Amino acid sequence: MPADLSLHAPKAQPGRLGAVLPPRIAYGLAAPAVLLLVATVIAPILVMIALSFTDYRFGEAGLRWTGLGNYLQLLDDRTFKRALWNTFAYVAMVAPASVLLGLFLAVLIDALDRGQRFYRLVFFLPVTATLVAMAMVWKYLLHGTIGPFNLMLQSLGLPSLDVFGDRDLALAGLAAINVWSLAGFNMVLFSAGLTGVPQDLYDAAAMDGMDSRLDRFLNVTLPLLGPTTLFAVVTSTITAFKVFDTVAVVTRGGPRGSTDVLLYTTYLEGFSYFRMGSAAAMTVVFLAIMMVFAWIQARVLDRKVHY
Repeated sequence: MPADLSLHAPKAQPGRLGAVLPPRIAYGLAAPAVLLLVATVIAPILVMIALSFTDYRFGEAGLRWTGLGNYLQLLDDRTFKRALWNTFAYVAMVAPASVLLGLFLAVLIDALDRGQRFYRLVFFLPVTATLVAMAMVWKYLLHGTIGPFNLMLQSLGLPSLDVFGDRDLALAGLAAINVWSLAGFNMVLFSAGLTGVPQDLYDAAAMDGMDSRLDRFLNVTLPLLGPTTLFAVVTSTITAFKVFDTVAVVTRGGPRGSTDVLLYTTYLEGFSYFRMGSAAAMTVVFLAIMMVFAWIQARVLDRKVHY
């Protein structure tokens, strides 16, 4: 019978790699990262929450405890309600459009025999560009008087459109800019997800009678892209909620408040009107909305995801 080789195997000795560290050493190694996290993330959030219960004004030495006064005041604030509604409308336009467009571009490029790298690079370029600079370019392109888009419409005998000067079009115009900048990022995510779909599944689907590419996409590709879709939806929604740059550069909340969004209104409240207590309350509401949306999306979509 063969000898039992396990009797001659070397035993693990203390001090070698793989040995369990004592608790004090482990806590000591983790302490710098924990302290940095507390100082840069947790502590500012706690200070902001505390300020939301006061009447603190920027630059003043004192403050007064107001309890829920700032939050109750927000319930009657027409500007805050309008900004909240505009933010939800903006997210409803940006998040689905950017995810669907990214998926469409990824599938389209994946079906090409040549030039895949080139087209991925072209559609990813908006992600690398500075959003503020590109917002100014879009403002010029869609300008109601001198913009090339309107000059083209006039040459065709069509009426011109002042996108950022029209209350009914301004928010949609800002949403188009963000969709343009997010679609390339989502395209890269979906392209990476497509590389993980085994070819054997497509062959098996074809043997089962799925001759149509649409059938194979709906029954094979799309279910296996579930984790990628979940990540793309969550990140696109959070990015859309955090819209500030394009509003501050292109419309500044106008025309007549039609593009007021939550972060821009919070910025004005804190750094233009110096009501930091009210601005802190708006920020707390914003964080609560973000957490609720992320939780709902993860709970609902995760049930339909195939890992």
